[in-house]
Amino acid sequence: MARVATGVDIGSRTNKYVRGQYKGGKFVLSDFAVAPHSSGSIAQAWSSAEAGFKLGLARVGLTGRDVNMRYTRVPRVPDWQLRKLMRFEVEEVGGSSGAAVASDFNLLPAMPEIEDEDIVLLALARESLLEEHQTGLAGAGGTLDAFSPCAVALYNAWTHFGVVEDETVLIANIGHENLDVILVRGPDLLFARNLTGGGRLFDDAIAERFGVSAQRAEELKIDLATLEPGARHRSADQEKASRAALAAGGQLLSLLQSTVMFCKSQVKISNLRVDRVLLCGGGAALAGLPKYLSSGLGVPVEPFDAFRVVDTSSLAPEAAEKLEEYKLEAVVALGLATMASDPDAYGIEILPAKLRARREFVGGTVWALAAGVAALAFLGWSAYSNKTALDAAKTELASLDSRLRRGRETHRKTEEHLKQAAALAVDASKLQAVAGSGAQLASLVEQIEAELPDGFWVESMASEWRFDEQMRIKRGEERPMVRINGRAREGIESISAALDGYVERLHKRFPNAALAWRPGASGDKFTLDFTLFAPPAPADAAAAPTAQ
Repeated sequence: MARVATGVDIGSRTNKYVRGQYKGGKFVLSDFAVAPHSSGSIAQAWSSAEAGFKLGLARVGLTGRDVNMRYTRVPRVPDWQLRKLMRFEVEEVGGSSGAAVASDFNLLPAMPEIEDEDIVLLALARESLLEEHQTGLAGAGGTLDAFSPCAVALYNAWTHFGVVEDETVLIANIGHENLDVILVRGPDLLFARNLTGGGRLFDDAIAERFGVSAQRAEELKIDLATLEPGARHRSADQEKASRAALAAGGQLLSLLQSTVMFCKSQVKISNLRVDRVLLCGGGAALAGLPKYLSSGLGVPVEPFDAFRVVDTSSLAPEAAEKLEEYKLEAVVALGLATMASDPDAYGIEILPAKLRARREFVGGTVWALAAGVAALAFLGWSAYSNKTALDAAKTELASLDSRLRRGRETHRKTEEHLKQAAALAVDASKLQAVAGSGAQLASLVEQIEAELPDGFWVESMASEWRFDEQMRIKRGEERPMVRINGRAREGIESISAALDGYVERLHKRFPNAALAWRPGASGDKFTLDFTLFAPPAPADAAAAPTAQ
């Protein structure tokens, strides 16, 4: 169920707060604030730049040197085994760094280039960083939902509020000191990364060129510097500032290019090609930056306006005006709020060890204990209330056991009788066939003597157990069959017609018989096969056989 939540992005120059609820496929924005500051630490940033409204449940973004995002290819294993593998990975990283770390992971969407393996995105953050943010959030009156990497929040802002098409897009959030970058293909996340280097690159370059303070350099950057290719400068100072910014622009361009190369290396997609680049964050507002990067990357570069599909009708006029001014800087905060509000959002939720243990206890252990107590109570009541039924069941069991023994003995004797009956049936069938073969032969001889046409005589007659597929007797199911080899006197006309007539009379005499006659090679000979033991003919079979 969607819930109201606040996304908090604590930057080195501004804090961004976005509060609202994701429901019905859109985000309804209820509060928004941007609080500029010049603090040198996270604790000072929290205390000196408040939101001005109650934060409530809050998702806080993480970026910078104390956040590490790693990629691991693993075979497709059950969830419990994957959690175990990631725990080993975290313990290895924590052991090598010598500092306590908190972590969470999630699978990247399946990729057609990779078969039988999953790619795991593992995010780690120093516990000390989380403690600073948690203390600041508590001082601001907020309740921690979770910490998430700003790059993952940027991905959720894209999937929920971007124009997602079948293309590969690089999206960069340019902060003052940090750069959060993601690579997406359609709706699928390919790569997420946080880097050191943002708008401060331009401030430092201008400060060095003009010999001024960082604050004054930032003012010159905003007022004078431009990266517009072929721009005509209004003054010598503007040209000087722009040339200084151009060197920093080259550094930023290299960071974006290295991200694509690093993605190819980490995720193993060798044919990756970026189709478009989107920029957000305070550093994206530098004049001419999109065109400069587009010239260097060879693809379109434009600002990422995630708020154009956000419902801002509930905002106060002052907050709406502030949002219009800072909407590029607030994209990550919007993604954080969406992650906390939408249960179906792609999530990485990092929690301090103590808070994670407390939530696991409340969410799992407490309920398990309660379930155990309830189960014990039920078992005690059930044992007491079912004692009488148990005694009755034992008595019934003894009775059924006696009946079962008698039934088994009866079953054994029945099986023996059935075996004997089957053996007798086989013997009876054989005796019947032997007796029947003699009667069959006698009946056929009698009929031959009475009705064999003039000019025909029998040369040989034999009764054998044989099979014949044409007479419906299959191999392995042989039956007594009489074979007559006969001859016709020379000069008899239409031997075939005479034999057909004789066989037809024979069939009328023995309607249940299977019989067939076959002419010999010389034309005056014939063979007649006859049996009374063939299986019944199909209903649509011919009334009488013909020559084969």
